[in-house]
Amino acid sequence: MAHILVIDDEAAIRRFLRISLVAEGHQVSEAVGVTEGLMQYRHLNPDLVILDLGLPDGDGIQILQSIREHHQHPVLVLSARDSEQEKVRLLDAGANDYMSKPFGIQEMMARIRMLLRQRAGASSGEHRHFPQCGLSLDTSNHKVSLHGEDVSLSRKEFALLQALVCHPGKLVLQTQLLNDIWGPSHKEDTHYLRIVIASLRKKLGDNPQQPSLIETESGIGYRFIGS
Repeated sequence: MAHILVIDDEAAIRRFLRISLVAEGHQVSEAVGVTEGLMQYRHLNPDLVILDLGLPDGDGIQILQSIREHHQHPVLVLSARDSEQEKVRLLDAGANDYMSKPFGIQEMMARIRMLLRQRAGASSGEHRHFPQCGLSLDTSNHKVSLHGEDVSLSRKEFALLQALVCHPGKLVLQTQLLNDIWGPSHKEDTHYLRIVIASLRKKLGDNPQQPSLIETESGIGYRFIGS
């Protein structure tokens, strides 16, 4: 699904959100302040940020402004400040959505799904190029090239490679890949994944003993390291 960073100094809210998000299949990381939040964001490159404003070492809008200097990852602001003026200020600063505390978890999950769908739709036609390893993906035409040479991939191989390169440097869990590519009923069928990974590596010339493109975390997942 997605890697979501929750930045909030209230432990109870972080715990509540973690339980709810993990139940939806997401990976969750946490931070409690501006400094830690920015450090986690830069290190993790999450798919979505849930951001509180009243943080102990500053205003959450500092994080929002810093994110918007370089990235367009969706940011959902969560705050006890609910005036119209405050909402306008945050939306103008680049927030994608705003929820006031206290909040309903079902509405929160629905808004997160909407933001993730919007992000996926915005990137669905992207051409991804990784000059360091010479890999290119034309996602709209399902074409892959390596050092300028076309590589013929099956639909499952392409879907798996695309799922990994969309999160460069980040561990993508086996359960997430199986759910997204084969469907919820195949979350335990890790042999499907091993077979496709082996075929994909062979076609890309990636040595599993000394990988330059796809790294394995045994029993956990895979990471694209070619960026």
